[in-house]
Amino acid sequence: MLLSMKFVEPIERTLNSKFKFRCHKDISCFNKCCSRADVLLTPYDIVRMKKRLEISSEEFLKKYTYIHIDEKSSHPYAVLKMMDDNEGKCPFVTPEGCSIYEDRPTNCRYYPVGQGLMISGSEKESVNKDFYFFIREPQCLGYQEDKEWTIETWRIDQGVDLYDEMNREWKEIQLRRDTPGQPKLDSNKQGMLYMASYDIDRFKKFIFESRFLDVIDTEEVEKIKADEIALMKFGFKYLKYVLMLEETLKVKEEYRK
Repeated sequence: MLLSMKFVEPIERTLNSKFKFRCHKDISCFNKCCSRADVLLTPYDIVRMKKRLEISSEEFLKKYTYIHIDEKSSHPYAVLKMMDDNEGKCPFVTPEGCSIYEDRPTNCRYYPVGQGLMISGSEKESVNKDFYFFIREPQCLGYQEDKEWTIETWRIDQGVDLYDEMNREWKEIQLRRDTPGQPKLDSNKQGMLYMASYDIDRFKKFIFESRFLDVIDTEEVEKIKADEIALMKFGFKYLKYVLMLEETLKVKEEYRK
């Protein structure tokens, strides 16, 4: 989520950190966290939700999201669009709870825990490290419940461990920052990053209906044609290549300079 820092407890937590929390229909704050929320979406979120709704990624993005451009990286992100009403509700929330609960986004699964990724170590021997923190919004009464968790057991219970596995490579790409004094990403490159991250149906058309496969040599053609998750992960390779983070794609000999 794109959270106001006033709701983030400024203490770094680990998978073993304990907390008490429970959310249920009988708690007076039920569904309040599903209003006026800025929920940043991941590629796997889009795959799950658009499949659940039986619509294309393009239709999902147009109807349910808006674009946020990160100031430090120029990367475009899809953010879940709240309803234009007095309460600013999530479009999927009902009096009974979330209508797409089994396919809800990563950040919704984590709540009231927040998760981030940072680079630690030296420049030569850097590693990517997960970190966690608690979100304590004033309207949330879930912390007053008696059910005890560790962050690790919460992740497993909420199914977010699978989401993290699916999104990990993409999150690592998001650690990239614009170089000071150098131009930011132009709109064309931003559009390619957005497509490969979120608009998986259009990305598939780009691969198979453009000259992409005339130029790029890959043994994954049949796999990415048949398997949407494989296509999503191929998109991560494409992102690394476009951002010049890693030579993940191979240009055919006749097109090399």
